[in-house]
Amino acid sequence: MELRDIEIFLTLAEELHFGRTAERLHITPSRVSQAIKKQERGIGAPLFDRTSRVVRLTPLGEQLRDELGSGYRQILKGIEAAKDAVHGTSGSLTLGTMGPMTLMISGLLALFRTRHPAARLQHREIQPPSPLDLLRSGEVDAAVLWLPVREPDLTVGPVVHTSRVLLMVDADHPYAGRDSVGLEDLGDCALVGGRSIPAYMEETLAPYRTPSGRPIRHDPKVATWQEALTAVSSGQAAAGVAAEAAHFYPWPSLAFVPIHDASPCQWALVWRTDDESPLIRALAQAAADLGAASESDAPNTAGHLQERPV
Repeated sequence: MELRDIEIFLTLAEELHFGRTAERLHITPSRVSQAIKKQERGIGAPLFDRTSRVVRLTPLGEQLRDELGSGYRQILKGIEAAKDAVHGTSGSLTLGTMGPMTLMISGLLALFRTRHPAARLQHREIQPPSPLDLLRSGEVDAAVLWLPVREPDLTVGPVVHTSRVLLMVDADHPYAGRDSVGLEDLGDCALVGGRSIPAYMEETLAPYRTPSGRPIRHDPKVATWQEALTAVSSGQAAAGVAAEAAHFYPWPSLAFVPIHDASPCQWALVWRTDDESPLIRALAQAAADLGAASESDAPNTAGHLQERPV
């Protein structure tokens, strides 16, 4: 079955009307009919039930539609990716990041700009207490978010950075002078909570229970990173943070203590599945290539995928 015939079949399966299918594909209705008949002869059974008024998929047609659809979309993506590789990409891409994350992925951004000099990369600040809001509103095309992200309408791309998790406390907090704390110690703390964040994401940095099952209070609820810093520095609560915060927010009223049994925090590119674009694919490909080079111990000329020491 040729690619054009697959396109005709899938379009007719969606439109269920020969005239609209022909108009959409800029061909004649007879060309649509010929393609479908050819496919049915090759398969040996009808794919559509046709009457003078109604066109319906047969059960076999429904099966073929489901099996061909994902493969056809993957083929088109592959063709577009090949075109992008030859001609480069252009246009504007707005990337959402948190705090110092643009510095931590500077190698990725440099590689992307080198490969796609005609593309314009813009940045927007994402607030950790509401990490998905700008993606949901369409104000950013893609975002660098900590994992996990399990939203059905969002695609999670390559991991671009890994951080240790620290507990941020005020300088007079009982934990401030410790070399480290454990997750069980968080049961004696109140942690800053977010106002618009899936619970499963919040648990990466601010768990709801200790390993023994003790509840961990999330209070106060904050809307911005600045509010979180203020709440912690004033002694209202503690906060689980990525290790980079210790470098970029060295307030004298704050202390950063490693959580020795916390799992590392991974950061990845995330975008709306339905709005995937050549620029997003190009950025994701650069991240995948840079990650593969790092894993194979190739020289990391772009530099910042490895965690900075605390």
